[in-house]
Amino acid sequence: MLTAPELLNDDIEDRSWWADASCNTGGAGLAALFFSEELQDIAAAKRLCATCPAMVQCLEGAMARREPWGVWGGQLFLNGKILASKRRRGRPPKVARPEDQLPEIPIPEHLRSA
Repeated sequence: MLTAPELLNDDIEDRSWWADASCNTGGAGLAALFFSEELQDIAAAKRLCATCPAMVQCLEGAMARREPWGVWGGQLFLNGKILASKRRRGRPPKVARPEDQLPEIPIPEHLRSA
């Protein structure tokens, strides 16, 4: 029979990948990018994720935890779901602004059905 500490250890997510994560090198200042409402910040966070060696593990963990918001593994989350797009508040412009286009980071095949 498992003891209470062993049960807790089984429930703890493996975060050994975190040491290799690109966002782990910038200190607390990068948190503003990953949890911002500004499209430019979200785009910068997604570009950082696109080259990160830990992107897939980060996305897997965020999906499993149903992260409430922010950029995780190159994807923008809101209420535990991946958002396909985001636009500025207010009325959309007649002509789309190039700076409002978020980079598209493909979701790995094994995570698409989840």
